[in-house]
Amino acid sequence: MPDVRQIAEEIVAREGGFVNDPDDPGGATKHGVTLGTLRRLGIDVTRDSRIDVKDVKALTPGQAVEIYLEHYFKAPGIGALPEVVQASVFDMYVNAGGNAVKILQRLLTDMGFPCEVDGEIGPATIRAAQMAHDAAPEHLADAYGIARRNYYYALADKRPASRKYARAKDGGKGGWIKRAEEFIAPRYRLTEAQHKARVAAWG
Repeated sequence: MPDVRQIAEEIVAREGGFVNDPDDPGGATKHGVTLGTLRRLGIDVTRDSRIDVKDVKALTPGQAVEIYLEHYFKAPGIGALPEVVQASVFDMYVNAGGNAVKILQRLLTDMGFPCEVDGEIGPATIRAAQMAHDAAPEHLADAYGIARRNYYYALADKRPASRKYARAKDGGKGGWIKRAEEFIAPRYRLTEAQHKARVAAWG
C-alpha cells in the first residue's frame, strides 16, 4: 500500500479545485473539503474570525492533505483495519463520512463476520475485518470496492440529482463509479455495456 500521505495527496488531486454545485449536498467544496467540514472542525483558513466560502476558496492542497490525515484517517481509526482496505476506506470516508465504515460493516456481516453497522471502527469491527481478511485475503479489497460501487448506484437510484456523478453525459461511467473502480481489480470492473444496462432505468 502507498504511504498514507501519498494516498491523501492522491485524494486531493482527484477531488480537484473549488466547486459550488447546487446538486451537491456538500455545497461549496475545494479539494474535497466542504464549508461544513471547515465549520465543524473550526478551521478559519483566512483568520478573519469567520468561516465562510472565502475560507473554502483559500484552502491549499497542503492544508487539505493535513485535514484528511488527521480527521479522515487517524480520527476514525482506519489505520487499525487490514492494510488491503485502508486506502479504499480512507478514500470513501473523504467522500461519504461514516457511511464508508457502514459499507464495510455490512460487507463483513454478509461475509459471516457480524458487527454492528454504526459507522464506528471499534474493536468488534476491527476483529471482524481481520477475520474476513484472514478468510479471504485476496478478495476483501475487491469486495469492498464492489460494495462502494453498489452504494453509489443505489444512491443515484434514489436521488435523481446525483445521477450525473454516477453516469457521464455520454452515458458512460461517472466520477463516482470510476472512483470506486480504481480500488477494484480490472477483472471486477464493469464493462461500458454492463454499466449502461445498470443505469438504463434512469432514462
